[in-house]
Amino acid sequence: MKEQPRDWLALESQAGLTGEGGRLAEVEEEEGEEAAPAGTAVIQPGMWQPWRDQRGFPLLPDDNPISTVRDSLYDLIPLGPREIKLIGSAPFLRLQKVKQLGFVYRIWPGATHTRYEHSLGCYHLAVRAVRALLQRGNNGGLHGVSLKSVQTLIVAALLHDIGHYPFSHVIEELGHPIIAHERVGRSIIENSEIASILEEEYQLSPERVADFIDPPPGKRLPEDDELLRSLLSGALDVDKLDYLPRDARACNVPYGGVDVARLQGALRIHPAVQGQRRIVVTHKGISPLHSLLHARQEMFDNIYWHHTNRAFQVMLMRAVQEALLAGALSAERLTGLDDASLLTLLAEPQMPPASQALTEALELRRPYKDALEISRPAGQLFQRLDALYWDAQRRRRLEQALAAELARALETEIADYEVLIDIPRPVNWEMDVWVWFANPPVGMEPLVTWVQATGLQPDDLARYELHQRRIRVLVPERLRAPLRAHRQDLLLPLLQRLLEM
Repeated sequence: MKEQPRDWLALESQAGLTGEGGRLAEVEEEEGEEAAPAGTAVIQPGMWQPWRDQRGFPLLPDDNPISTVRDSLYDLIPLGPREIKLIGSAPFLRLQKVKQLGFVYRIWPGATHTRYEHSLGCYHLAVRAVRALLQRGNNGGLHGVSLKSVQTLIVAALLHDIGHYPFSHVIEELGHPIIAHERVGRSIIENSEIASILEEEYQLSPERVADFIDPPPGKRLPEDDELLRSLLSGALDVDKLDYLPRDARACNVPYGGVDVARLQGALRIHPAVQGQRRIVVTHKGISPLHSLLHARQEMFDNIYWHHTNRAFQVMLMRAVQEALLAGALSAERLTGLDDASLLTLLAEPQMPPASQALTEALELRRPYKDALEISRPAGQLFQRLDALYWDAQRRRRLEQALAAELARALETEIADYEVLIDIPRPVNWEMDVWVWFANPPVGMEPLVTWVQATGLQPDDLARYELHQRRIRVLVPERLRAPLRAHRQDLLLPLLQRLLEM
């Protein structure tokens, strides 16, 4: 399927990237910078509306759509012929069977939306962000930015979740041999039918699109790709701007409200933020960005970290972990499964008894219950347990040892998979955003950091998160009452002793 490597920049030049009126520019060498290859097409003021490539495709797919998708958030999402081919590919269609919020639908029945819908939403917001910047011309807009970088952003927004495992993020918490979904996505983009669509329809290198989503360590991306990546992964990314309102609507909760249009309308490209171009916001973006931060925090508190959702997640993790350790399931096979096919597989007779039992409980909605909850002020106990997030094998050994000790102490039967420890992933609250004032108020510079503009420190949100994030010991409901009755004299001392071994 894969062809010999091509000179993609040469292909850009040969593709007839000349808009009406000859609006094409050569990238010139700036002092101290390496010159871009001659023939690299870049955006000029006003070119985006009439511009077409040699095959008649516009820069933005919604300038000449051939179809639309009706979406719960944006009403109609326009699609061009190339986008139709991408979303009709087998890897992309699999996302229709992968729920965006995993097991949240077990608590909020409306939360059955999928990674497919979210991916379309991210693509739509990426197009809107590009349009907002294009309309700025050479006054904080995309003037001089490579056309291929713009196209790469739009395609990457559509494909950024293509490598997700069933039930979204939960399986990734197992660590080795499970790899991050971005790396799985790289393999799909570079080796499936998607690669052919990117090469033949977009004249884009699959490797370039994969690098945009999953930047390899130590590899320098094209400068314009690096600039636009912050719209896909960063404080201002279309990912959060879509999933927060989408998840809130699906759950019918009031927490995810963000003024997306106002925030995207405040986007600008500043030519010199600490010596480099950066996407920033004007002062009009401060309020909607502030609401985005709080929407994210509220969604974690009320939805993503809901105790029942977390219980189902750790049950699935342990079921998959047992199957992997027994050799009944491989990490490679997981990447091709969806939610339903994974649960079906884990229930089959060749699977370990632990996987079968946990899967049955998942199917019958029998979540484990918390016998013990540990908060950050618990000090060393919390810290030692928290460290197990990064060591799934050690966590499993602790769970098994705790189950065996409790069974002896209570003189009852407790299977080694009936004591689980839930450790939510730490959340990053860094806000690497700059604010640009056209007419700064007295006391402020035209360009300031988020902290300087708002007075809000990342630690403000981080401290709140540290106190809201709980670690829980989970057990089947039949064991909850006896373990809670002996929490102080049995469960807590046992847990502390086993952690010190």
